[in-house]
Amino acid sequence: MPTSESAKSLVAVASSDTIWNGVAVSDDDRKFVLFPHNEGDRGTRIGELQADGTVQAFPNRVWNSWGPKDPAAASKFVRANSLRFGPDGNLWVVDTGTPKSDAAPVAHGPKLLAFDIKTNQLLKSIPLDKYVKKKSFVDDLRFHGDMIYVTDAGAPGLIVLNQKTGQGRRLLEDDTTTTARRPMMGEGKKMVKPNGDDVALHADQMEVSPDGKYYYFQSAAGPMYRLETQYLDDANIKSEDLAKKVAYFFNSPTTGGTTIDAAGNLYVTDANEKRILKVTPAGQSSVLVQDPRLIWADALWIDHAGNLWIPAAQINRTAGQQKGVQTVAFPVQLFKMPIGAKPFRD
Repeated sequence: MPTSESAKSLVAVASSDTIWNGVAVSDDDRKFVLFPHNEGDRGTRIGELQADGTVQAFPNRVWNSWGPKDPAAASKFVRANSLRFGPDGNLWVVDTGTPKSDAAPVAHGPKLLAFDIKTNQLLKSIPLDKYVKKKSFVDDLRFHGDMIYVTDAGAPGLIVLNQKTGQGRRLLEDDTTTTARRPMMGEGKKMVKPNGDDVALHADQMEVSPDGKYYYFQSAAGPMYRLETQYLDDANIKSEDLAKKVAYFFNSPTTGGTTIDAAGNLYVTDANEKRILKVTPAGQSSVLVQDPRLIWADALWIDHAGNLWIPAAQINRTAGQQKGVQTVAFPVQLFKMPIGAKPFRD
């Protein structure tokens, strides 16, 4: 695997004996990580990385203590899949509500949660029960004004919520742009479930342009599309009419995660080639960094100092992604790399 000259700037920040697939760094440099527990194992879902490399459960151990027979799904993390700081400065968490991969969401499990990191208190909880289906896997979220966009990687579609009115709906359901249509590839291998089915993650990665005009989205195997937010935010538009407004944007590879900077450049991980691509607003791509250590680089984050944070999750090496055989080389790593970009908090 080639190594780019820029890989010399990669700094190994921390490591873990449990797979993490997300990171968010506050403006006062507190570092939060997410453990997806795809096989349904017990343990911390959201944690704060300490100076000594250990992880402390956030906001406390109770929130991270859910088990299969626990009725308190509304007030605990069932299985978190995404975290990020929103424009309100709060730490938002997407809880899939699914006990493990390919399992149906439990009652009161799927939700969006916003925490005040100064007090470690829950400020807002948005239940998603009425928007999910039996095969739903609510994946990630982004913001645009009063709107919250959520991807569903299990039952193809987008969930659009209006925080002001409390109204929401599913859009682009089973559309070709939200449905996985090509195999996922990791390190040169097609990703296959233990039962022999191809791994498929439908609507997954997304970003909002800094000027608020465009919404970018894709299935995990690409390609990437874009849509003007004015149409996505229109409560009266029909889904079939919205589909006509979607435009092809970029032929993205199998992607673990993305982010966007204040200049509108997208950063897209390439799980097959162990690299990260920089994609301009015009859709032109270049290799930002390539390194053998970037094994399934997942959800990216740009901090206030212009560092790109990269969790190397090794998801493609887990048993659920390669016919039941796990080859994860623990510990998994968390890297950062100075890229001189300003962050955008949608």
